[in-house]
Amino acid sequence: MVATQGINAYNKVGVESNIAGASPHDLIIMLYQASVASIDNAKRQIAQKEIAAKGASISRAISLIGSGLQASLDREVGGEIAQNLFDLYGYMIQRLVQANISNDLAILDEVERLLIDLQGAWESIKRPAVQTAAYPTAPSRAAMTYDRI
Repeated sequence: MVATQGINAYNKVGVESNIAGASPHDLIIMLYQASVASIDNAKRQIAQKEIAAKGASISRAISLIGSGLQASLDREVGGEIAQNLFDLYGYMIQRLVQANISNDLAILDEVERLLIDLQGAWESIKRPAVQTAAYPTAPSRAAMTYDRI
């Protein structure tokens, strides 16, 4: 138990350090990674019949997508691309709710593939010197804590 607490504390410091030094571009990538990890956890938890934990993992993915990725979009500045991403994130959230209700691994796979594709596209973008139009207000470092990532 004490060793686990120590590992968790160490991991928390590592994540917080990564957030503190991350650019807005990197923060978006971290949100994608954390969302995918939460979905992976949910799939494992369904297989192991850990229903409460599965619900928590899916809820975390929903929060990361809705309160992180979707909320960081500026649809006025980002135009059609930002609106399309906003709608896609909304679709993912709806699908995750359905997956949570029905323990549907296929839905989790679908949302995970979408996130991985978007993450890959985001990673392929040359890190801008200034913020991009689609994400001009990326989540602030102060707002992103270990519990949110």
